Amino acid sequence: MSARPPMRQRLGGRGLVRPRRGRLVAGVLAGLAHRYGMRPGTVRLLFLLSCLLPGPQFVAYIVLWILMPQEP
Repeated sequence: MSARPPMRQRLGGRGLVRPRRGRLVAGVLAGLAHRYGMRPGTVRLLFLLSCLLPGPQFVAYIVLWILMPQEP
């Protein structure tokens, strides 16, 4: 039975990485935009609008910041 690679490697293998350029805070939203073919400004606006609703948006951002590998 083979061991599963760490979460960071699995996310990086799917193209979900934090870019070195074009990021404002940690690059999480820019990385999500790039992965799903959207403009970073659109994803940032959607995130800000989602913060008006109750929910764990900031916790999810911090978790993704920790788990998403940085672009090589």
